[in-house]
Amino acid sequence: MSKHIRIGVDVGGTNTDAVAIDPTQKHTPTRGVLAHHKAPTTPDITSGIEEAVREVLTSSSIPSSSIASVTVGTTAFLNSVVEQDARRLSRVAVLRLSKSFLREVQPFSDWPPGLVSIIKGYVGYVDGGLHIDGSQEAPVVEAQVVEKCKEIIELGISAVVVAGVYSPIDETHRQEDRVREIVMREIPGCSVVCSHEVANIGFLERENASILNAAILKYARKTVRRFRFAMNALQLTCPLFLTQNDGTLLDSASAARVPVRTFSSGATNSMRGAAYLAGHEVGKSSAIVVDIGGTTTDVGVLLPYGLPRQASAYVTVAGVRVNYSMPHLHSIGLGGGSLVRDVDGKITVGPDSVGHNLTTEGLVFGGSTLTATDISVASGKADIGKKSAVSQLSPELVRDAQHRIKALLEGAIDVVKTSPEPLPVLLVGGGSVLAPEVLAGSSQLICPPFHDVANAVGAACSKVGGSVDIVQGVSNQTVAQATEHAKKLAIQRAIAAGAVEDSVFIAEIDTMPLQYVANRLRTIVKAVGELDINVAKTVEVDGDDAEEEVNEEVEEAKSHTQKVLEVATVDPQTYRPQIVLNKETGVKEWLISETDLAYLADGCYVLGCAGGGSPAASKIQLRDMLRAGYRMRVIDHSSLPESANIYWGGHMGSPATSVERLQSTETVDAFKVLMEYLHHDTFDAVCGLEIGGANGLEPFLVGSSRFFDRPVIDADWMGRAYPTYWQTTLAVHTPGELVPCAIDSGDGKSILMVRAPDDEIVDRALRASCSEMGSRVGMAAKPTTTDKVRKHAVLNTCSMAWRVGRCIAKAEATNSLSTVAEAIIEEAGGQQSAKVLFRGKIVAVERRLYKGHSYGEIHIANVSTEDDDGAVDDKRMPAVAEGGLMEIPFKNESLFAEHIAEDGTKSIVAAVPDLIVVLDKESGRALGVPEFKYGYQVVVLGITCSPRWTETPRGLEIGGPKAFGYEDVEYKALGVYTEPKSVIEEFAPK
Repeated sequence: MSKHIRIGVDVGGTNTDAVAIDPTQKHTPTRGVLAHHKAPTTPDITSGIEEAVREVLTSSSIPSSSIASVTVGTTAFLNSVVEQDARRLSRVAVLRLSKSFLREVQPFSDWPPGLVSIIKGYVGYVDGGLHIDGSQEAPVVEAQVVEKCKEIIELGISAVVVAGVYSPIDETHRQEDRVREIVMREIPGCSVVCSHEVANIGFLERENASILNAAILKYARKTVRRFRFAMNALQLTCPLFLTQNDGTLLDSASAARVPVRTFSSGATNSMRGAAYLAGHEVGKSSAIVVDIGGTTTDVGVLLPYGLPRQASAYVTVAGVRVNYSMPHLHSIGLGGGSLVRDVDGKITVGPDSVGHNLTTEGLVFGGSTLTATDISVASGKADIGKKSAVSQLSPELVRDAQHRIKALLEGAIDVVKTSPEPLPVLLVGGGSVLAPEVLAGSSQLICPPFHDVANAVGAACSKVGGSVDIVQGVSNQTVAQATEHAKKLAIQRAIAAGAVEDSVFIAEIDTMPLQYVANRLRTIVKAVGELDINVAKTVEVDGDDAEEEVNEEVEEAKSHTQKVLEVATVDPQTYRPQIVLNKETGVKEWLISETDLAYLADGCYVLGCAGGGSPAASKIQLRDMLRAGYRMRVIDHSSLPESANIYWGGHMGSPATSVERLQSTETVDAFKVLMEYLHHDTFDAVCGLEIGGANGLEPFLVGSSRFFDRPVIDADWMGRAYPTYWQTTLAVHTPGELVPCAIDSGDGKSILMVRAPDDEIVDRALRASCSEMGSRVGMAAKPTTTDKVRKHAVLNTCSMAWRVGRCIAKAEATNSLSTVAEAIIEEAGGQQSAKVLFRGKIVAVERRLYKGHSYGEIHIANVSTEDDDGAVDDKRMPAVAEGGLMEIPFKNESLFAEHIAEDGTKSIVAAVPDLIVVLDKESGRALGVPEFKYGYQVVVLGITCSPRWTETPRGLEIGGPKAFGYEDVEYKALGVYTEPKSVIEEFAPK
């Protein structure tokens, strides 16, 4: 027999499945599945794998010499995190490398409380970090690292994460590697995870992924070692792989170093296996895959071509935000081993599970623990174990538990859907018997052949991948040459990982010129191919593995105590913001809450028009300040005294810097510098520079009681986001009002500019300084007056951002994300003021230099019925343009939207200063320039700008297409502007 049989193994929390597949028989009724077996997952893992694979080899009469590869997919690592299993999660120490930044947004800031209580061990800061151009913010100081190591040793922590600013582009100083060397020298036997080896640019998400990796590292090494022993016992010397989150293969040695890459591989495999078994890749409608295992249920959308729908740029794993690519999956703690309890008269199911102990602890297996499987047997849905063991369960308990299981599954389906319309549901996994006969949101329930081993099937048919994420210079080569070089590297890595050379293709590619950094290009490429069994390395058990196996400690029993509960969410349908009367001033003030802050952050990113930078870090900073007891308040412009002294400002620089240095206090420092120069001890109110992006939240930091304790005016100087300081409505109507002003870098450098011949030179001079100061600074502008705010600012924009954010929250709560654009349009004044411009899928993202500036363009193709989710919502508004292609050039923000009809006819459907917003169809939230990526389904939204931009020719000169070099693009108003309704006016007590 030729050596082409592939073994797929899935090690779940309860069962270990194995299959043998002959890929050459893919199109037969058996889909090439030669044999399969399901065995209980054993505590040592090895025994369960041995039993399952041995049974497959025996029943199919396949000699071990005919096996081309063994591929293992496992939910064991993810289960440990989802269940908050303290036995398998280590405490982690985090060392951040930055002399002046990263202090405002702490590690674990946005984590579930339960995981924080288990994993958070220590946080320390040492000098280090890079600027966006690769130069050092500060060199690493060895003595500081040594001192931190002493503190870590005292705490008994043996897992350390080293995370430095811009470490993924650190090819010269290798700061994280240097710190790792010191830590390993000072703490013998310590496991050190460097963030640049785990994920890409995006500090907080990269650090989060690294912490999860470090927390599970010890358990992962033990698990992979047991995989090797199982193969050795079966006399299998073929290559051993684990499947990654994206469905590609990872050799076992790499998997032991970076287990986080396999966290959702089990769920990915189930979707790929479902597609393979159901023949879904041949062009059927979209479907939802529900994989019910022993511990968790994973739910995702399978597209007609047989692959999972991809998640947005940032994904959440067990409530932790990370930045590596994965399909859009939602996991809940429901499986065959889920514990069923009566808590204060209410029946709960999960999230914790007896896991692989189901066959000893479940009632129907002679145990004493009530599980979801027992409920299924008691209801007559399953014939497993001894039914008499559950005969004493009351009908009411069984009914309530079934209702809870049904509610959990329907809720999970709702999360992944973007439309209320029902879709087919493919049920896979050994726990499929838990599912009821009918589920809300499904048009039909389908169990494909071999559905109970779909995960193992998906593992067996996985491909090989190779990825590259590099920053290159383009002064001595073209962008095309740099891109081609990155592609070749990715292909080489795929081949080195074991791909057949002729089968390799480029699956993903993204090139991004670094903003405000000359001649530097970041390129991300993924290549994928078929496994070449002739070059893949075989696996043998070495001496170190054997010694560790002998000395391995016995794992203690799992605790079934109640986990730390999450904070209850606020219902956006009934929530009302708090408006109070300030008894000292007689002014109505809107007191900002955490809920308000969440709405504002989402709304600000929408109004950023793809620019302005993500408000995520700012939201965490401000949220923590609210929790610390500080207050933030908003007032209406009508409440300002005529003589008010109003300060305004915000961040200036590259959004790419903000995602690494995180939120800090540069703007506060700049305010202090300008106040000192102007001899001002205080001021009366603060106004925002721009409502779009992270700058939309910056006035709340400055105005908070932590710093100046001054109200924020419900207004700003753009009504959106723009890339430069002088593109403001104040500069439009009152030229020469931008100086004196100050900028501060947050690390000891500040500059005052006191006079200038025109407004544009102010921005050019400050931006040149900003580049030398790290490409991000805080800026404080010349104080302004009440009269200028009322006449020239864009009013009620905090209210508008809040309303947009509330639209998104309501859509999430009511499963109406497919019409979130329509909801935003209503808040913006209806179709006379805002419109759906286009619906489609991003098919290309280009980034380039244009007239010396970094520009880009996204191409959005019309979504065919096959590519859509298969559902049409009657509430969707017709788009301005349909069919064909839409192209949207961008700088930091989207500049105009040009429709190209199928016959080649071109037309501009919207242009700056009108707002052009790209919404992620999956989440309902805005996509910014850093998140633009091939394959995302999007809705393009247009909102008419404030007349502050269009009532004089100068407004279009500063903020129209020609200001960006597009001389041939004429601005035509999208509609009639409607001023947003004031939150203070609507919700103030009468």
